[in-house]
Amino acid sequence: MADRLSATDLIDLVLDDASFTSWDTPPVRGPISEEYAAELAAAQERTGLDESVISGEGRMRGRRVAVVACEFRFLAGSIGVDSAERLTRAVERATAERLPLLAAPVSGGTRMQEGTVAFVQMIKISAAIAAHKKAGLPYLVYLRHPTTGGVMASWGSLGHVTVAEPGALLGFLGPRVYEALYARTFPEGVQTSENLYAHGLIDGVVPHDQVAEILARALTVLTARNEVLVDVPNPPVDEIPDVDTWESVTRSRRPERPGVRRLLKYGATDVIPLNGTGQGESDPGLLIALAKFGGSPCIFLGQDRRGQTKAHPLGPGALREARRGMRLAAELHLPLMTVIDTPGAALSVEAEEGGMAGEIARCLADLVTLDAPTLCLLLGEGNGGGALALLPTDRVIAAQHGWLSPLPPEGASAIVHRDLDHAPDMARAQGVRSLDLRRNGIVDRIVAERPDAADEPEAFCARLSDVLRYELAALMQRDSATVTADRAARYRALGRA
Repeated sequence: MADRLSATDLIDLVLDDASFTSWDTPPVRGPISEEYAAELAAAQERTGLDESVISGEGRMRGRRVAVVACEFRFLAGSIGVDSAERLTRAVERATAERLPLLAAPVSGGTRMQEGTVAFVQMIKISAAIAAHKKAGLPYLVYLRHPTTGGVMASWGSLGHVTVAEPGALLGFLGPRVYEALYARTFPEGVQTSENLYAHGLIDGVVPHDQVAEILARALTVLTARNEVLVDVPNPPVDEIPDVDTWESVTRSRRPERPGVRRLLKYGATDVIPLNGTGQGESDPGLLIALAKFGGSPCIFLGQDRRGQTKAHPLGPGALREARRGMRLAAELHLPLMTVIDTPGAALSVEAEEGGMAGEIARCLADLVTLDAPTLCLLLGEGNGGGALALLPTDRVIAAQHGWLSPLPPEGASAIVHRDLDHAPDMARAQGVRSLDLRRNGIVDRIVAERPDAADEPEAFCARLSDVLRYELAALMQRDSATVTADRAARYRALGRA
């Protein structure tokens, strides 16, 4: 565990020099016991602060931001009525002034000296955070050692992006309370930053000296929608040769074919990886990130061919991660970009018991009704419901050898012909290739491969990213009031003459 920084030291480290301005006013205490008054006086003497929370504003990399931070040396960073009121007012002011909000909790939880009235303060803090997020404003959280109890169970767990100190104790129930209640110690290694990251509950484990860089990069994407995107050139529309369907299928399966990671490496200008569902799952088959292509920002959801194996195919947890990304796009008023590249979702007992069918259904329902502009890239294989779950967007772009099928052509051959030999014929008959998808109104635009993305990965990804940049910028100019209705009409009309 790194040395604990005070709230003021952390603010000085994260914000630009001499840019912090306090929003705090002295608390007006209600009737309290002499013993509690003495504890407060001692805490003030020890810290130089009048409460466990500091609030204010400053600049981070030149960008104006609001900040709320706890001081652990002030009664273990506990939240009572006055600190909750200070925190809530700061969140409300940040919302009113349309500022991104940075939070740095460190706390043992509710202040025991104030009892239940302090406990219920978590409701109003959570309500203020929810209103801030509903206004489309970023809320970024840096969890510090230790953060437990009501703080972890309210404003500590509501971030759009959440990172934590290395080795920090993070959890709902403090280990000392657990031991007192159950007469045994809590297992080691569970309530740590690293374990929470491994279980998809936080987005990263970040040392103090890297916090400003990570948060500033995140805000570069999250606030980019406020920039005016003009004169983004529309790349020439490619002429697509009439390549046989089975050749496209074969080429899409080449191990050398670029996937989402190389697309981001060669094509994106900013990438902040996120992690997991925030609810205890992380599936390597899906990559979730904040990203920009040129000046065009998005929440990025990409099926990762490198993370999907026969032993670990795309599972229902990946689709729950995708639904987290959909919520982020709606809350932050950012475009959502999905990338389809999967040999198929998991077919297993675990997938059935994990709710695969239900997650596909919920992805389809969430995506087709999402209150945000949406873009899909059909990058490679598009097999079955796992692919369909990320398809219903405002615009669909396909790589030339990308394709979409109800199930692998080999599976279709097994159903119809009781063998695998007719897979090429089934692929042709089902109209799975990009040219057929465009003709049937499923795909809007095809990006050429010359002749195969596997042989020109960097050039292909750069060419593709130019198209994505333009498409995202064009989507951001659309009237948000009609986006969802237009999308619903698009998919209702598919297959009708």
